[in-house]
Amino acid sequence: MRATAILPVWAAMLGLAACAPEPQATAQSMADAAEPAAAMDMSAHNHAGRHVVVHKSEACGCCDLWVEHMRKAGFHVEVITTENIEPVKARMGVPAGAGSCHTAEVDGYFIEGHVPASDVVRLLAERPDVRGLAVPGMVIGSPGMEQDGAGEPYDVVAVAKDGSTSVFAHHGT
Repeated sequence: MRATAILPVWAAMLGLAACAPEPQATAQSMADAAEPAAAMDMSAHNHAGRHVVVHKSEACGCCDLWVEHMRKAGFHVEVITTENIEPVKARMGVPAGAGSCHTAEVDGYFIEGHVPASDVVRLLAERPDVRGLAVPGMVIGSPGMEQDGAGEPYDVVAVAKDGSTSVFAHHGT
């Protein structure tokens, strides 16, 4: 199979169809493209190409560390610096009490604060009917908040459409 036939298929499967060139579809290229798609394991690593937009203040060092964490996990991260992140939180539906120092957007979900990349991958794989995920506050030991191996247990919460929360994942002891 030609690489030009594979690229648009992989881009579409990773949610990058808008970034990929329009394929010149032929009966053969469509048949060729269906083969890897059918055999593809839709496990966590296949979602690593997702585009994440992070809204943060200029001076936030832990936000930069979280961005680095997400990039190391394979996400394409775009950073938008702003002096006032509150309008972004309001637009995305981040409830009071769930806030943190940065707000990210990925595939229609918000990611508030220091959520581990593995939980973002799980969110994208499972596609629950929620607004997004949050790690309220700035928990020591969460991605971007590491301090000499010190850490405390924390929960990643899923925020439902009505603003209620439930535990999505628990980290630490």
